[in-house]
Amino acid sequence: MNKPSEAPLAGDATERILAAAEALFAGAGFDAVSMNAVAERAGVSKANIFHHFSSKNALYLAVLRKACGRANPLMDNLANPDGSFAEGLRQFARAHLANLLDNQQTSRLILREVIENDPQRCRDLAEQVFGENFARLVAILRAGQTRGELRTDLDAGMVANLLIAANLYFFQSREIARHLPDARHLSENPAAYSDLLVDILLRGIAPLPDRGQ
Repeated sequence: MNKPSEAPLAGDATERILAAAEALFAGAGFDAVSMNAVAERAGVSKANIFHHFSSKNALYLAVLRKACGRANPLMDNLANPDGSFAEGLRQFARAHLANLLDNQQTSRLILREVIENDPQRCRDLAEQVFGENFARLVAILRAGQTRGELRTDLDAGMVANLLIAANLYFFQSREIARHLPDARHLSENPAAYSDLLVDILLRGIAPLPDRGQ
């Protein structure tokens, strides 16, 4: 077998490294994956990996940043919705959940980090991976409050947490929900789930005072 070239990586090789690392990290977790395994799967030398990523941790964080970057177009659409802000929020919720379901490998990788809950790792993730997107989502929600399209007495960070957490829960528990009579219909229809989620966020669950229901 020919030894992989030691020349600096082209862009497509960098993508191969990130894809290989994502698959391996998602399947086994950070500690169980070696840089040799990433190099072998990507078809490059370990030296080539270190040319672009200073450490295994740097590669890992780059994988997660790339995964989170898939949400950027979704937030672009939410910041400039076609129609009302409420409809933009529905579209964002649907698209965010669809993104989780379409990229199950990455979604499991992110959930693995949330569940393992290592203090230093959580800090790295908050500061270097999730923080920017979360702050942007909160800022978009606050802009909606300023325009009078959302209640101003609610914490925008809490709304963002609920929206993201509900979609992550759907992704994580979908197979169980298929066997729950009162949840089966939603497990089979992610778009309907997202619409109901946003309706509850926008309207709450208390009886409507003008209808008595």
